[in-house]
Amino acid sequence: MTKRKLRIGLIGSGFMGRTHAFGYSTASRVFDLPFQLELACLADITDEAAAKAADALGFARSTSDWRALVNDPEIDVVNITAPNAFHKEMALVAIAAGKHVYCEKPLAPLAADAREMADAAEAKGVKTQVGFNYLCNPMLALARDMIVAGELGEIRGYRGLHAEDYMADPMSPFTFRLDPAGGGALADIGSHALATAEFLMGPAAGPITQVMGDCVTVIKTRPDGKGGTRAVQVDDIGRALLRFENGATGSVEGNWIATGRTMQHDFEVYGTKGALAFTQQRFNELHFFSTSDAWGRKGFRRIEAGPEHAPYGLFCVAPGHQLGFNDLKAIEVARYLEALAGHQPEPFNFRAGLRIQTLVETIHASSRSAAWRDVPTDKVQHQKEYRQHEKA
Repeated sequence: MTKRKLRIGLIGSGFMGRTHAFGYSTASRVFDLPFQLELACLADITDEAAAKAADALGFARSTSDWRALVNDPEIDVVNITAPNAFHKEMALVAIAAGKHVYCEKPLAPLAADAREMADAAEAKGVKTQVGFNYLCNPMLALARDMIVAGELGEIRGYRGLHAEDYMADPMSPFTFRLDPAGGGALADIGSHALATAEFLMGPAAGPITQVMGDCVTVIKTRPDGKGGTRAVQVDDIGRALLRFENGATGSVEGNWIATGRTMQHDFEVYGTKGALAFTQQRFNELHFFSTSDAWGRKGFRRIEAGPEHAPYGLFCVAPGHQLGFNDLKAIEVARYLEALAGHQPEPFNFRAGLRIQTLVETIHASSRSAAWRDVPTDKVQHQKEYRQHEKA
């Protein structure tokens, strides 16, 4: 039977734009998708840049006018990987045009903007996705399953960290990431740590209910590219103590000036019967400690990703050969397409993206007031149904 064609329009061809393009290409070869994908059009800042990227990434057409792409009747899904400050405007125009929208994180710099986007999508009946592809790692699914199954016992504590060094040099120029509309380190990469915390802890410990934030601007000014400097108003490091619904406590950190760290997305979960440890730098491994091990035999043991950890086996039949970063995006793409076909709920929609931005803003507010803050509950999604998405 011929599959219905799904035509993709991509806005932006930078780091994440390329990752999304690779995700579509890989997903169409690895998974039995419900659609025949067509990379229809790519938009970028100039005609030349758009044409060059479209040719390299396999898109049929290109444009420097993102509105033309969004309003093109030939486009079914608008995929946004433009700078953070543009997400809201682009998404709302796409939603108004009746397009499904796939937006890279963070959904929007402000929770109010994210709420407007989520409300608009739900009112229009379009399906949405926010790009948190680290959650698609089979090792995170395994960790969650172990927590839910009670293998760690009662969950007591959590530690999460996302640290990189791409802003560590004080002479690095001012970019969209440093604009207040960009969000800062906590929103940019700390959002991954927050999403992972609630993904893992939600079913057993409940959502994060209170936070105590400490957000710090370390590098006060940056070169403006015009021979002068520009003041930095966003955080270089955003930390928070956490309290979960069941009484468990923890912490998260987003840090983009962590010298020597190119990718450190780590977590540790502590329970009464055991513990888990993970690092993105070796993200095909999960380390498990069990209190039931005999004395003299205790210690964290390594669990290696393999075909038994779906959907690893669709990529490679042999354990130990490892998935890569772009493979996680392909898994995310496949799950979103299953949702578009009506086969499962949206894996991480705009309402879930709003939840993460609400956490970020509450941490920022806590840091400013130097006091604990309750986290607002705006249709909190624990994604308890996420297990079914891992079948993709």
